[in-house]
Amino acid sequence: MAASLLHLITIILVTSLALPSSQAQSRSTKLYPNYYRRTCPRFEQIIQDTVTNKQISSPSTAAASLRLFFHDCLLNGCDASILISSTPFNTAERDADINLSLPGDAFDVVVRAKTALELACPNTVSCADILAVATRDLVTMLGGPHYNVLLGRRDGRVSRASDVDGHLPRTTDSMSRIIQLFESRGFSVQEMVALSGAHTIGFSHCKEFSSGIYNYSKTASTDPQYNPRFASGLQKACADYKKNPTLSVFNDIMTPNKFDNMYYQNIQKGLGLLKTDHGLHSDPRTRPFVDLYGKNQERFFQDFVRAMEKLSILGVKTGSKDGDIRRRCDQFN
Repeated sequence: MAASLLHLITIILVTSLALPSSQAQSRSTKLYPNYYRRTCPRFEQIIQDTVTNKQISSPSTAAASLRLFFHDCLLNGCDASILISSTPFNTAERDADINLSLPGDAFDVVVRAKTALELACPNTVSCADILAVATRDLVTMLGGPHYNVLLGRRDGRVSRASDVDGHLPRTTDSMSRIIQLFESRGFSVQEMVALSGAHTIGFSHCKEFSSGIYNYSKTASTDPQYNPRFASGLQKACADYKKNPTLSVFNDIMTPNKFDNMYYQNIQKGLGLLKTDHGLHSDPRTRPFVDLYGKNQERFFQDFVRAMEKLSILGVKTGSKDGDIRRRCDQFN
């Protein structure tokens, strides 16, 4: 009897230890909403102050950070490996061809936040958590939806440019290729379309869509998927892009500084910049979601939130065995 009782107690104890508490997240992520509550109580306020000041002084910061976050997470998970600088012994992710156009504002806002956090609570907050929360706060600042960011990521110990090629979507990719890339990371077609709504802010360089507006074919100077007046305007705006490769155009010409569903309405009217924008509207697999989000901003926000929450825990590293808390975001410890 005593032995049976002892055995029962043992089972109960083992089971209770094996299952997460109601306050904890699943063991697969090991991330928590209030991870820094005791170790760095001003964590969220410091990031909020930093991104607010940076966005006011440089309005492109929000779009830059969102793009940086995507490029970090979609490759090897959200581990801030995109922030590492190259050395004579290693060419890092940020210097891969597709990442060379990542704007400096995004890197700068993370560095500023990291500096402030190191003063307040040294060696406590990971660069990966800073990038995730800063991105969310910047999206919200521009009118986008608030979403939850679980915390406790560690920073990765590997960053190689050679790992990047073929693993991030390019603006010239076919829709089938982009769908395949996202599906390989566990995202559905609808989630991919929702995440594409990030193009409602930011800009694209003329060279990224020049093939669609100059000498498109033997019978057409521009891609017929462009609204003709829009294409003409783009030709004028980008006339000197070969001499000045920094020339760019807002992704959303209607409300460029507001996070809303106008991006989808634009591509329905032929006002998308990129080949991938046109592909979203013309491909029968993605068009229904473009139409849905174009007429229903609330639904777009709901689906964007779910997709971003899913993206933010993709491939995260937790615990000292998996990663570090970098002293500098651009260098390994």
